[in-house]
Amino acid sequence: MEIIDLSMPIEPHFRWPVDLAIKGDIAAGDPFRVSRISMTCHGFSHVDAQAHVIAHSPTIEATALSRVVGPCRVLDLRDVAPNQAIDADRLAAADPGGPEGEILLLSSGWDTKRDYRTREFWLDAPYLTREAALWLRDRKPTALAFDFPQDYPIRLLLDDKHVPFEQHVTHDICLRAGITLIEYVVNTRALTRPRTFLCAAPLKLPNADGSPARIFAIEGMV
Repeated sequence: MEIIDLSMPIEPHFRWPVDLAIKGDIAAGDPFRVSRISMTCHGFSHVDAQAHVIAHSPTIEATALSRVVGPCRVLDLRDVAPNQAIDADRLAAADPGGPEGEILLLSSGWDTKRDYRTREFWLDAPYLTREAALWLRDRKPTALAFDFPQDYPIRLLLDDKHVPFEQHVTHDICLRAGITLIEYVVNTRALTRPRTFLCAAPLKLPNADGSPARIFAIEGMV
């Protein structure tokens, strides 16, 4: 078996401020070194709860681990072009097939085409059509994982431009349907099989609408 890390490092980023404060210097005689971090719950590799988009709905601590840890099908989209709209037919062709109740990971290898530290990662990204989001919903996965900004309007938020919410198609269709979203995974080109075992456990943060997660795959378990 091989463990493959699919997580973005949490480090200074143009889009998401990160304040990492360190107190104590062991080399200077302090007994401990203690770090404190301040950051958004929706930056870097993270998990969305329904409370992110629906009032009075479950927050992140209610996400059952069985939804984000388990067998996963890898949809190979690595030939997609910049700014390509990914439709339902393209997803169907990439799906290796499997039962309902699995995690689906959409692997475009986008972080190998654009650096996630740059605006171009968002501005040039492929994205899903509404029909693609409906196709994903109808597969009835427990969670969906993406290695690209899957909704077209995500790029517009960089310049504080807003569009009707329904254009955020995976949030509007899949997250509303109770399918957990796992966003901004990286390094999916390292996955070599159509099936893997995915772990994307969010921090247990009561009343939060999302959470950072250390996301990894274990190849050879399924």
